[in-house]
Amino acid sequence: MSSFVSPEEEDQTFSLRVPDGDDRERLVCDTCGFVRYDNPKIIVGAVCTWEDRFLLVRRAIEPRVGYWAMPAGYMELGETTQDGAAREVWEEAKARIRVGPLLAIYNLARISQVQLIYRAEMLSPDHAPGIESQETILVPWNDIPWNHLAYPTVDWALRQYRDTAHLDAFPPMGNLEAR
Repeated sequence: MSSFVSPEEEDQTFSLRVPDGDDRERLVCDTCGFVRYDNPKIIVGAVCTWEDRFLLVRRAIEPRVGYWAMPAGYMELGETTQDGAAREVWEEAKARIRVGPLLAIYNLARISQVQLIYRAEMLSPDHAPGIESQETILVPWNDIPWNHLAYPTVDWALRQYRDTAHLDAFPPMGNLEAR
């Protein structure tokens, strides 16, 4: 459960209970019966390439400071998943991209996330660290720092990109077992 309380909720008392017609505990306002739903977060990002190189960012924020990742982050209200992926690439790597097909949908129920990762082509080789990144690199496949990737999903996305690179159309991939 999230501990966030909006300004409207500050003067209200909430209890954890199963609302009528529901099947799980939720925070319910003791005064008006408003049900507060805490739902999974949507993460959007992209495996970005320039020619035969992959764009990676070294994280400057927790979790996993100093580890490498593809540009990705929380989707914002009012944007499409493709727009969110392009925004995250710009914010983290100062790179402009053409968002391609949806590469993968990762369901991470343990941490209440759904990740939508796209394939993307960089419009130029230009890149630089954004505020959330220590460093950015364009790296060939054989030089990817596999032992220093921030999350399993980064490994999965890179490998699934390589598996689909020769395809124009394919179904989105999903979670892989740890390698």
